[in-house]
Parts: sequence; C-alpha cells; structure tokens
Amino acid sequence: MRRRPFLAALAALPLPAAAQQSRSLPGRPPAPAQPRGGMPAATPEPAPLTAQDRADLARIEAYLDGIRTLKARFVQADARGGTAEGTLWLQRPGRMRFEYDPPAQILLVADGMFVIFHDRSVQQTSHIPIGATPLSVLLAERIRLTGGDVEPIRVDRSPGVILVTLIQAGKPREGSITLGFADPPLELRQWTVVDAQGQAVRVSLYGAETGGRFDPALFRFVDPRTFDNRTN
Repeated sequence: MRRRPFLAALAALPLPAAAQQSRSLPGRPPAPAQPRGGMPAATPEPAPLTAQDRADLARIEAYLDGIRTLKARFVQADARGGTAEGTLWLQRPGRMRFEYDPPAQILLVADGMFVIFHDRSVQQTSHIPIGATPLSVLLAERIRLTGGDVEPIRVDRSPGVILVTLIQAGKPREGSITLGFADPPLELRQWTVVDAQGQAVRVSLYGAETGGRFDPALFRFVDPRTFDNRTN
C-alpha cells in the first residue's frame, strides 16, 4: 500500500458542516502567536538559516523534548473561515486525543501507532500511520527539528513570537507545518498545516497545562459502531 503523504492528516481534521460558521467563544483569549498576513495559502519560501535561527531551533527542540504530557483547549480554523473547538491531550511518545465540542461529531486519537479519525456523522473511520502525519513532529520519542525526518525551512520572528516552518525531509512539495511559539518565555501556542494543494488548517492552544497524568483509555479508540451494532 502506498505510504500516505506527510500532510495526510489534514484530511483527518475537517471542520464539520455544523461548525462552518464563525461563532463567538466567550472566555477564550485570542492566541498571541498569529503568523503575520493571516492564514498562509502556500508553503513559505525557504530562507537560509542563520546562526540565530539554529540557536533558536536548538532551544525549541529542548523545550518540546521536555514536554511529556500536555492538556489544552484548542480552536481549529481553516482558510474558509470555519472554526471548531475542543480539548486535546498529548502524551509522548505517540499519543494524542482531539475531542471536539458539540455539535461536531469528530474524534481524533493517536494511539502510539496510528492517527485514528472517526466522523460519527457519516460513520467513517480512517487510520493513518503517525509517521505519515504532521503530528509526528510533536509526538516523537525524541523531538528533532534538524537532521531527522523533518527539516526547517524558515524561522520568523516578531515581538513575542517565533514561527518555525518545517517540511518532510526531501519532500518540499508535500506541504508544511508551521509551529508558533510565544517567547519569552517559550511556549507552544499553535501550529498551521498547509497541504500540497495549499489548503491550510490552524490549531491554536490556550489554557495549556503540562506534566499531568492521563488515563491510558484516552488514547485507545473504541469504534462506537461496535456498540451500535450490539443494540440492533
């Protein structure tokens, strides 16, 4: 079976039709790490890395590698203006859960091997190897932003913000992921995935907490259709 492209997980993060209209989200502070110019329409052009870029990349690697668990609220947005929100749990290596708030009927779980996407509205489940998704950047046993499966092509800075754009090593046409950090202090605030067709999805975090302990069941996917069939 042909290996799915690096940004195949973009297809696993659609905004449900019920959430396609923007809505006010009381109590949610705006994410500060916003790329300049709004939602990107394509992978940014590569820029030669400076000594400062490499120093910041090393600092970001150390910061991300120190996060073993993270829980946060998230807001997901696409270039068409659709929004949805929910809660995510991350546990390295290899585990993550996106739980969307109603009316969305979407669940995304990384169980250590696969990213599993379930859309209850159409009773459809997809399995994508973690290594074929941009989530692998954040879920690796050891996070490496240089010299591994991904390579940095740009490091951009504005007051209080650092943006790092990564592509899959040797595959620049398959899209990119841009990690957005507040700095100082260094803190992951968002990521933006741009696929090979230039379609972008942004996930912004707020209320993040690190260092917690999570129930392992959070990262196990049980197909709801199993229970639906038992009741028929």
